[in-house]
Amino acid sequence: MSTPATITRPAAERTDRIDLLLAASPPRRRAGALAASATFGRRAMLKIKHDPKQLVDSIAIPILFTVLFTYLFGGALGGSPGDYLTMLLPGTLSMSIAIVTMYGGARLAKDVTTGAFDHFRSLSVWRGAFVLGGLLSDAARYLFASAMVVLLGLAMGYRPEGGAPGVLAAVALVVAFGLSLSLLWAAVALLVPDQGVVISIANLVLMPLSFASNIFVQPSTMPGWLQAVVEVNPLSHVATAARELMNGGAGTGAVTWSLVATAVIAGVCAPLDLHLYGRRG
Repeated sequence: MSTPATITRPAAERTDRIDLLLAASPPRRRAGALAASATFGRRAMLKIKHDPKQLVDSIAIPILFTVLFTYLFGGALGGSPGDYLTMLLPGTLSMSIAIVTMYGGARLAKDVTTGAFDHFRSLSVWRGAFVLGGLLSDAARYLFASAMVVLLGLAMGYRPEGGAPGVLAAVALVVAFGLSLSLLWAAVALLVPDQGVVISIANLVLMPLSFASNIFVQPSTMPGWLQAVVEVNPLSHVATAARELMNGGAGTGAVTWSLVATAVIAGVCAPLDLHLYGRRG
């Protein structure tokens, strides 16, 4: 059989070799859901080497907001930098994780535009493995960013009254909320597969949520209409919950609201991601 003119000889030879290898290979058992998810997660982690901005932002954002705001505004807003850090650090922990969530969606958008997504869809694996693998990679980045915030705070003199259990509980809560946002940006990436658009939409949502919150100042100092916005802002509840857990508070209201917000976002976006994943086929 002659090779069509539209296919170059090297390409045809590569195709022939692949066909021969597949024909000679024994049938393979379908990869399990966890194994496939772990493979996709490892791939996403390796891609950070080619896009170091993800890791740089995980370091720069905590340093920028924690150090800058503590020493610039700590005396005016908290009486002293040390007292202000007690309120600020759990907030910057929540904010830092929320901001870096956009890179998971940007990574997925790039996979869609380059054709890698379609290739992975053709594999005989559980269709949710690609999404879950991305979440595993995101969780690793969020834990890294959380460690940066906590270690930086300790170096600056922050001593959490909640001790190690309170810090670990706060980190777990914030990471869970970040993963729910990852599912949101994954849906945006599948709807609008363009890295720049995904990042722009994420910034358009995350920046107002970050600054129209109780992360930097007490809501009581704000106008009434802005206080109403802060009260319904899920990031405010996450920041308050992190403060309660890290500073030894006994309140559970903010923790409950944070878990509810996380569950609602994940409950809506996870099925939407799977639907959009299947529809692209």
